[in-house]
Amino acid sequence: MRSSLLALLLAAFATFAAFAAPGGEMEQARGRWAASPHGPMLERILPPGFEPADLPEPRSRGAQLTARYCVQCHNLANPAMHHAEKWPAIVERMVLRMQGKGNMGRLMAEMMAGVEAPSAEQARVLVAYLQRRAQKPLDPRKVPEAYRAEGGAFRLACNQCHVLPDPARYTASEWPAVVARMEKNMEWMNRVVSSSPIPGEPQLRIEDINAFLARHARKPR
Repeated sequence: MRSSLLALLLAAFATFAAFAAPGGEMEQARGRWAASPHGPMLERILPPGFEPADLPEPRSRGAQLTARYCVQCHNLANPAMHHAEKWPAIVERMVLRMQGKGNMGRLMAEMMAGVEAPSAEQARVLVAYLQRRAQKPLDPRKVPEAYRAEGGAFRLACNQCHVLPDPARYTASEWPAVVARMEKNMEWMNRVVSSSPIPGEPQLRIEDINAFLARHARKPR
């Protein structure tokens, strides 16, 4: 048992080291984009803080390809930021851009100079992984309260960035940390685009969101 556990820990460390250590694939990918004169422009698309170790199945090939290719242009994406139906078109668009193609003509080719694109087979692995670990949309029949007045804060806050998540994804004690992370991400995005509240727009209370999620959260085992 001890030898198996040690082998597992060593393998996990080796995987992390390959991406996180200086000269690792992830650092090399970031370096390619940092060397581009256009790097800072797209680097702000996604908030920082999500690391390879945070990816679901971090040792899987899909997770490794996500860490290798996605950080060439922006911070690492969480597969749960989109639902499964949305990921194929996003990956297709990103691969075209990494190939220097897309909707910006010669500028796109210049921006992506030195950026590596995944092969067709790697892109299929990426899509399969991202879809498998994507956000699962809430079934309206399961929590109809989400579409009533009591779920207003939850609905308005979450729908700004992705489909409504199922409150049963986490327990009542786990949700506050998730909501706090989402709040931090939204604050970061607001700073990036220099936005500020518009007079008269609804102000959402974190307490209301957490209270709604707690009522419909998964029960601890």
